[in-house]
This record gives sequence, C-alpha cells and structure tokens, in this order.
Amino acid sequence: MKRGDLSNLAWGAALLVLAALLPLTGDGYLISLGVTIAMYTVLATSWALFSGPTHYISLATAAFFGVGTYVTGAGIDHLPYWTLLPIAAVVGGVLAALVGLATLRLSGVYFVIFTLGLAEMTRQVVTWYQNKTGHKGTYVLTDLTDNDIYWQLVALAGLVFLIGWAVGRSRLGFALRIIGDDEDVARHVGINTALSKVALFIVSGAVAAVVGAIIAPRYVYIEPSTAFTPMLSFQVVIMALLGGTGRLWGPLVGVIPFTLLWEAISSSFPNQTTLLLGLSFLAIVYLLPGGFVGLWDRVKHRSARRRALA
Repeated sequence: MKRGDLSNLAWGAALLVLAALLPLTGDGYLISLGVTIAMYTVLATSWALFSGPTHYISLATAAFFGVGTYVTGAGIDHLPYWTLLPIAAVVGGVLAALVGLATLRLSGVYFVIFTLGLAEMTRQVVTWYQNKTGHKGTYVLTDLTDNDIYWQLVALAGLVFLIGWAVGRSRLGFALRIIGDDEDVARHVGINTALSKVALFIVSGAVAAVVGAIIAPRYVYIEPSTAFTPMLSFQVVIMALLGGTGRLWGPLVGVIPFTLLWEAISSSFPNQTTLLLGLSFLAIVYLLPGGFVGLWDRVKHRSARRRALA
C-alpha cells in the first residue's frame, strides 16, 4: 500500500471520529441536522460509486430506500432490530440485481426514465397492498434515539467510503472508468460491461436500503408517499453532482451546503421546495459542470500552468 493511500485512510478515519463526536454536544437541532447530513452523505456517495464512473444517472434511490424502511416496518415486531439491517441489504441488493440485469443495457434518457418509473411503481404496489389489507401506513416503534441513528449512519458512511476506496483501486473500478469513457471500447477490450455495472449497482442499492432501514425508526410512522418520495432521488443526484463525482469525497462537499440551504428554504418557503430543486439542477448543469471537485481541479490546473510559464 502506498504512503499516500495510508495518509488518505488516516485522514478519513480522523474525520469520521470527529463526526461521531457531534451527539456529545447535546444540541438537539445540531444532532437532527447531523442525521440528515449523514443520511444524504451515505446515499449520495453510494450513488456516485455507480453513477460517477459509468455516467448512468439513476433515479432509483427512493425505491431502494423505501424498501429498506418497510423491511424495518414489517419486521420490527418480529425480529431484533439489528437483524433487519442485513436483511434490508439483501433485499435491496436483490432488487438492484433484478433491475440492473433488466435495464443496464439501456443507456441515456431511457435508463433515467426507467429508474424513475421503478420508484413510482414500487410505491404504487405497496400502496395497493396496504389498501387491500386495510392498512394505510406502518408504525415503527423502537427505543432508538437520534443519537443512535446518527452513529449508525456515520459507521455506514465509513464503510461506504472504504468500499469506494477499495473499488477505485481494483480492476472493477478500472473497468467502470473505461465503460464511462466509451462502453463500446470497453466491450472490445474484453470487459464484461453488464456484469461490471450490475455488481456496483447492487452495492448502491443495498446501501440505500440499509439507510432506509436505519432511518425508519426516526419516521415512527411510514407510508408509501414518504418512503418512496421521488424528491429523495432528485436530491441525492443534485447533491452528488454539486459536490462532484470525480473524487470519493466529492458528494460530501455537495451534501453539506445543499442540506443547509434546503433547511433554510424549506422552513421559510415550504411551498417553493420543488422550484428550488429544479433551479438547483439547472444551475449545476450550466454553471458548475463537474461540481465543486471539478472547479477545484480546474483552479489547480490553471495555477500549475501559471507556475510552469513563470
């Protein structure tokens, strides 16, 4: 292992430990905000693990997240809470595998439309089932506090960063980068493009499902409209693109400012949140391509050129 890799791991571990100290402040608002930031950090980073190198824009996050919440909702009265998290990972991974095998031969707008439709279809199926059985929603009653949920999400974030770090240095990561540059070239050089994409899509889906399972006790009462909201998918995409998918830590750089801005706007102008979402997406695409990471790389490149010419 290179010295630079060890340094990056050490810095990452130190930041995680520092983040884990937040509940010790005892500030309820800060802890609540921390839960939101930690949740979106995990979701945006796991989304970027797949969509970053492949350039496939997935809007299926809400489907996997919602499935995870319902795993906890359906199982909390029958199984210990800690067994529900791996179950959610398996269910999310299986769903992602099925979706990936069926759709990852699609590309461009067709893949985007299908993944958006998947979340809506899943929501409608759950709604139909609950209406048929006479249940409009599901209560999730546990002894877990926001502190417990926050620490679980921070630990999961550490695991996701570790997975991303390992994938980025593996043959799979190299294959996905070639696929993102030119999928036809990847096929011609012998890369199994379908298997490579499905493998990382499974990781992304499993992580999103675990996040849903962890967050479910915070909702107390879950119903399809909240568990499978398409707003979640769009927010994850915007946060990841705002930070930039060119670096593993890029989504985190987008999550923090966007979450703070979203909190301020939604509390002051609750009816304009959808408008904010649309404007944010347009601004990122036209004004900040590559996100903050891309901007930082361009600044460094210009500085290096100036030094070379001086």
